[in-house]
Amino acid sequence: MGLNLFMLLLFLLLFRCGNCSSNSNSHSYSLRMNELKATEEAYFNWVHNVGSRNHSLFEEAKNKFTVCKRIKVHKNPKFGDYTTVQKAIDSIPIVNNCRVVISVSAGIYREKIEIPATMAYVSIEGADARKTIIQWDDTADRKGKNGLPLGTYASATFAVNAPYFIAKNITFKNKAPAPPSGALGKQAVALRISADTAAFIGCKFIGAQDTLYDHKGRHYFKNCYIQGSVDFIFGDGLSLYENCHLHAKTKSYGALTAQKRESMLEETGFSFLNCKVTGSGALFLGRAWGTFSRVVFAYTYMDKIITPRGWYNWGDKNREMTVFYGQFKCSGPGAEFGGRVSWARELTQQEAQPFISLSFIDGHEWLINL
Repeated sequence: MGLNLFMLLLFLLLFRCGNCSSNSNSHSYSLRMNELKATEEAYFNWVHNVGSRNHSLFEEAKNKFTVCKRIKVHKNPKFGDYTTVQKAIDSIPIVNNCRVVISVSAGIYREKIEIPATMAYVSIEGADARKTIIQWDDTADRKGKNGLPLGTYASATFAVNAPYFIAKNITFKNKAPAPPSGALGKQAVALRISADTAAFIGCKFIGAQDTLYDHKGRHYFKNCYIQGSVDFIFGDGLSLYENCHLHAKTKSYGALTAQKRESMLEETGFSFLNCKVTGSGALFLGRAWGTFSRVVFAYTYMDKIITPRGWYNWGDKNREMTVFYGQFKCSGPGAEFGGRVSWARELTQQEAQPFISLSFIDGHEWLINL
């Protein structure tokens, strides 16, 4: 339960008891205090438990790191097993049960790639994120093979549908040009991750509108660079971004996140820890795509591009009562909390604690030895 929802319950309880008769004031006051205490305890129990294994609705994760097969991709066939990333992926059994590492040499690989749901335990390692680039240029309004628009979901340059995926030192790019403000159908995803337990280390994600589709599952991003304009990190994942550089590239208004948590029962949200936000234009930290959208920034540097209000309610004032948007010990000219919307929070240590460790994504289970 977000703190804003707790405040709503608090108000309703006070309002209900405000009309009690004078003869029962003492009894009403006692009941009211008990109810408020129970509601407050329920909230802080959630804050405590969200960082523990007991909170998770996901299955226990058991990763595999022992490599059973290595594949080399090189632009020159003399130096590798395959010349394209897609052919390397196609060589893996469709139902895969052991760790396969695909090493991709320096070069630009113009490919649109999708890893099927049954092909688990795949690792892709580039020579360097500045040198190994996978790119395509689809947009949501481009027509697919069936003659219909692809939509945002299918616009991805690289799509992962299988669990336990790992990517290191590689760039995922959507080359579609940045759309003018208000343009429709120009979502252009660089990477979509639609599976549980995925990790991205030292990677770059380059695009404009809707760069990184953090669709669903638990995900870890470390030392990554993510560039975009509008909602360039979006989806309903449960994800920790650590030591990442988030760079806005827009001439007008943009938004860094659009988190789509739709229910109090969903254990999802984005946490940004020790990150840096830079760029051009005027940037919201997030827009409330989901009614219960949840995003936290902790120990993060924010350049002056951050709008004073910080957050946008997606045009629905009701969402102001249900979202959980917070900052904790952030710095920089864009981190000033004085002008923030009233429904965002400057978190206490207790409130921030669940969001600032690997336990937020149950990382102690599936990120060991990474």
